[in-house]
Amino acid sequence: MSDKRCRLRDLGLQVGILPTGKLNLITDVPGLKVGHCTITEGEGKLIPGQGPIRTGVTIIKPHSGNVYREKVRASSYVFNGYGKTIGLVQVQELGSIESFIALTNTLNVPKVADALIDFHLKENPDIGISTTTINTVVGECHDGKLNDIQGRHVKQQHVFEAIENANEIFEEGSVGAGTGMSALGFKAGIGSSSRMIEEGNLSYHLGTLVLSNFGGKNDLSILGHKFDEIDDIEEERVKGSIMIIIATDAPLNSRQLLRLAKRAPLGISRTGSFGSHGSGDVVIAFSTSNTIDHDNKQELIELKIVNERTKLFKNLLRAVVETTEESILNSLLTAETVIGRDENKSEAISIQKVKKLLSK
Repeated sequence: MSDKRCRLRDLGLQVGILPTGKLNLITDVPGLKVGHCTITEGEGKLIPGQGPIRTGVTIIKPHSGNVYREKVRASSYVFNGYGKTIGLVQVQELGSIESFIALTNTLNVPKVADALIDFHLKENPDIGISTTTINTVVGECHDGKLNDIQGRHVKQQHVFEAIENANEIFEEGSVGAGTGMSALGFKAGIGSSSRMIEEGNLSYHLGTLVLSNFGGKNDLSILGHKFDEIDDIEEERVKGSIMIIIATDAPLNSRQLLRLAKRAPLGISRTGSFGSHGSGDVVIAFSTSNTIDHDNKQELIELKIVNERTKLFKNLLRAVVETTEESILNSLLTAETVIGRDENKSEAISIQKVKKLLSK
């Protein structure tokens, strides 16, 4: 019986009521691109610092231009703060993001941030000399069960490769930063989804990308159905983390983006998470509209934003919940089984068992 990896919609199933974008990926937001670099080397017993390696990096490019010179309005929300993310203090203070967003494993965060700095310095040689310094944004989850995390194997060339690979169409599951991640008792990693929000003559996109690495099999819920495959568990693993990146082309300010970010945990909870102690659940939200010109010295600028009392804004909030839930499920359904260090194994969820569960 075939158990080919797929996305939720491939099974004829859907989350919520809003229509998806063309690709049903975060890259349905115009101009946005995502790239991965996956590092898989060696097998067998762990030799700290040498392998086996099951890790990588994922890059989100907010738009096709120079992000330092054309910053995107942004915010972040920490649902559970057991994390090592870089750059969120300035995001919260200034309400903007001025670098590509990178996702990787916990101990590689400083090296990935350093590589991002190098990339943006080449693009903007005046940084720190005749203009301000740069705030890079890097998020993480812990992949030490499968990966030699002490080796910090994601180097500058891997970050640059992910940047070069960035495209509108990208893989999900056990790729990039998701290579060594597991969630809700199964192999997981990268997942994505999008929605269209249309009112009158207005049409906007909202997309989400997750790095799933949280929860135990006993918690897993798929479209309201408990996944009852609880037959051979030595110890339930409920702690872990998730990074959630939300993007939209709707014109929003940073306060409104914070309101969107705060809805993402509702989507996480629909898959079964309760925000365990030791879990780092971090949300970053940005809008590609109303970009901030780094070199603009005018005293006043005009800003057009969505009216929060309208159905348009309410559906943006709804879209966050729907895309977060669907992105997590896609991260499970697309991920392949991975055997990592010390023969530790993270098993892919059975597509056939999911079909059977949801046909009841």
